[in-house]
Amino acid sequence: MSTTTAARTTGTSRRSTWATRRRRTRGRRRGYVALAVLAMLGVVAAVGLGTLGDAVREVTLPLRHDGIIRQQAAEKELDPALIAAVIYQESRFQNRTSSAGAKGLMQILPSTAQFIARRSGGTQFEIRDLANPEINIRYGAWYLRYLLGTYGGDATLAVAAYNAGHTNVDRWVAAAGGRENFDAKTDIHFPETRAYVQGVSERRRGYREHYAKELGL
Repeated sequence: MSTTTAARTTGTSRRSTWATRRRRTRGRRRGYVALAVLAMLGVVAAVGLGTLGDAVREVTLPLRHDGIIRQQAAEKELDPALIAAVIYQESRFQNRTSSAGAKGLMQILPSTAQFIARRSGGTQFEIRDLANPEINIRYGAWYLRYLLGTYGGDATLAVAAYNAGHTNVDRWVAAAGGRENFDAKTDIHFPETRAYVQGVSERRRGYREHYAKELGL
């Protein structure tokens, strides 16, 4: 092989090696860029899904006035998730008046509110006060505690009485042969109240699962 031919061969070999290295470097760079893009997309997706999840939860299981709920739960020795679940079932956290005249977040009837005021010492209470979320939740929490005490801590009976009145619940319990024999699925005679009790039970679990921090659980 001549010297010129050898030089050309060597030069070609060097260029080929350099080109190969350059392609490999470019390939690695593309790989790094692809990995970075995938990682960024993963972060965006995670944040986006979290935001979407929060938005869906806000619609399907809203929570308002959690500070008041926590305070009343502590004062009345109640599960804050139970208070939240009753509010959801009653009003979906909307401050309104029903066709039957029940008022506010916990949908308290004026007659029930007067009873609560007498028993709890609310001497300055007026019916219009039920539009105040703090007073409404305070009165609703007091009534839940009263009903739980009436039924020996049985949340199912207390919630049923919150919806249907204790007179109906007392009659259903008597017909069932006592609290120990009572079955909400068969012994609650009002379909609306059966659905109400089930709804509160399901929402109570939901609030405990999704709002533990907000409710101080």
